[in-house]
Amino acid sequence: MSGPRSLPRPPRRRRSARQRIRRRRLVAGGALLGVVLLGLGMSRLTAAPPRPTVRLDLPAPAAGAAVAALPWPATGQAAVAVPSTGFFLTSGPERPVPVASLTKIMTALVVLHDHPLQPGQAGPLVTITPTDVADAARLEAQNATVLPIQVGERLSERQLLAGLLVRSANDFADALARWDAGSLVAFVARMNRTARTLGLRQTTYADPSGVSDRSRSTAADQLRLAEIAMANPVFAQLVSQPSVVEPLAGQVANYISAVGHDGVVGVKSGFTQAAMGCLVLAARRPVEGRSVLVLAAVTGQGGFNPLGLAQQVDLRLVDRLARSLRVVTLVRRGTVLGTVRAPWLGTLSASVLADRSLTLLVGPDQSPRWSSALQPLRVPSRPGSLVGQVTVQLGEQRVETPLVTARALPPPGLWWLLAH
Repeated sequence: MSGPRSLPRPPRRRRSARQRIRRRRLVAGGALLGVVLLGLGMSRLTAAPPRPTVRLDLPAPAAGAAVAALPWPATGQAAVAVPSTGFFLTSGPERPVPVASLTKIMTALVVLHDHPLQPGQAGPLVTITPTDVADAARLEAQNATVLPIQVGERLSERQLLAGLLVRSANDFADALARWDAGSLVAFVARMNRTARTLGLRQTTYADPSGVSDRSRSTAADQLRLAEIAMANPVFAQLVSQPSVVEPLAGQVANYISAVGHDGVVGVKSGFTQAAMGCLVLAARRPVEGRSVLVLAAVTGQGGFNPLGLAQQVDLRLVDRLARSLRVVTLVRRGTVLGTVRAPWLGTLSASVLADRSLTLLVGPDQSPRWSSALQPLRVPSRPGSLVGQVTVQLGEQRVETPLVTARALPPPGLWWLLAH
């Protein structure tokens, strides 16, 4: 008996050449797709994630108190200013009028521009000429203020400026003008060019001293000029002196009797029969712990004592305006000023905080100007990461605070990266 016999294998079907090609193509395509998907996944995993976006929500500008009713003079013109805040206000419409020795503010500025001095420096020596002495005699005959000089005397630039600004010596004004520009005509041309450059559109000078009634300006223009002059430390120091000592005259007092008292630090007075009492006054006033420079200017004050009245009016204006000033905290450290959002966080966000407090002196009806600058935020980030800066400006004041994140921002996760 024979054993079981194995069944014959079915004959192998041979693939056609076309099928073999198709199979190879499918294998190659699958491999290529795998490589592409792997590369795409790797590129998403290794690519830099999109940067978070910062949106700021800055507070509305804080306004100062309403303008108080200022005690404007009954006659003449007046203007007030607070240089640090940029506050400036006039009593009403103005027209150019004689301003007498307020003219000497510009004379001093032109000389200091052409021959700068450092605080405490005497400067070059100026030799008094026969022309200067003859001019002094002519001015004295006109009852104009002069200080004694003599031919060949040598006075420093600082001595001449001190006599010019403190005692309002008209002969010193002319001597400085000749020394600076060679002639009074040339110097007056420089004065008028400077006035145009500074935007003093209602100001015209006819002489360096103000003796001429054709040297005309307004209270507003003279106040703007005084603001500029007081920014020069030498000028500010000169006009702050209650008196000065000149070689031949000895000690002479400032025509502004309030200088050196109650915070008054200058600036200049003037009087002629055509101009009457004119005075620009600068005083420092305490405002919530700060010492603030306040300016006032008046022209055309009459009465029995025109300069005394002009000084009283200026002081009243300064005091009333100072009471209208406020120190305002616009933002406290830690105040939320915006948010940071990132697409992988969904509805979550991080607050943007002010890193320091912002405080400004604000005048009546003034609103500070805000600006911001942002910078890219990279993730992951820690709490306190810098995202930008906010700046607030008002007049001469400029304060700023960095903007930082309140919490850490994580990077996007694996699945988010693969999906996006």
